[in-house]
Amino acid sequence: MFEIIGDGFSFTEAPRWHEGALWFSDFYTHQVHRWDESGFQTVCVVPGQPSGLGFTPAGELLVVSMIERRLLRLREGSLEVVAELGEYCPGLANDMWVDAAGRAYIGNDGPLQPLQPTVLVRCDPDGTVTVAATDVVTPNGVVVSPDGRELLLAESFAGRISAWDVSADGSLRNRRLWANFGRPRIAATVSEARKHVLMITDGITLNAAGHLWVADAAGSGVWCLAEGGQIVDHIDTGPYTAYSAVLGGADGRSLFITAGPALDEIDPEGRGAAVLMVRVDVPGAEY
Repeated sequence: MFEIIGDGFSFTEAPRWHEGALWFSDFYTHQVHRWDESGFQTVCVVPGQPSGLGFTPAGELLVVSMIERRLLRLREGSLEVVAELGEYCPGLANDMWVDAAGRAYIGNDGPLQPLQPTVLVRCDPDGTVTVAATDVVTPNGVVVSPDGRELLLAESFAGRISAWDVSADGSLRNRRLWANFGRPRIAATVSEARKHVLMITDGITLNAAGHLWVADAAGSGVWCLAEGGQIVDHIDTGPYTAYSAVLGGADGRSLFITAGPALDEIDPEGRGAAVLMVRVDVPGAEY
């Protein structure tokens, strides 16, 4: 059973565990929050709505501005632009993973009416933006393995997890299917595509066994999967729809879940989102 560690948020997303604390975005209040045992703290207010979070090798916060389609860095209390993403992102910029070298892999919604493939971009520490992968459908949750050799990407409205090998320069190669939960109709509307997937693969996090926790934005909770899609574990989030998750806590065995109303019931003026926590057996992957 899960514990509610905080509620009254608008839409919680992009949880990250960093330096003994949970960090996450709250979309419609435009705030990034930090939580530890002493409580919640608002870290910054992000123009254009925050989504993906990450940290540079120096420990500085990186945050994606969804609507402005920018990568921002928090430095000495102020946000500054690292890169403009609009040229590469036809849809809202979304989730992100920052690797050990400080490279940020960023997804975007892509064209939604009709639903069409888009790209995953990579932003290097100097602000250079390149296309990392093409022909991806609503690229969302993304992680890189602790050894830096594999990238996993949730393609939400395709209902799948795709994988690539990561080269030393950060480029991706050898695309393959890691897990599949549907047969999407790429040229369909989002509502039609949802009928053809068993799971809307959203935020993801790796554990120490190499299994992937996947939040299902269709409302079935959070699933722990082995490569190929075999089910290892499952967390029922009850009345909440899970949108992302991250492993953290002192021993790495606390699964923090950002959750809220169902997709069809999201209200930017509402405050029905929360952060949940449940204890699990296998700790998070060590980075």
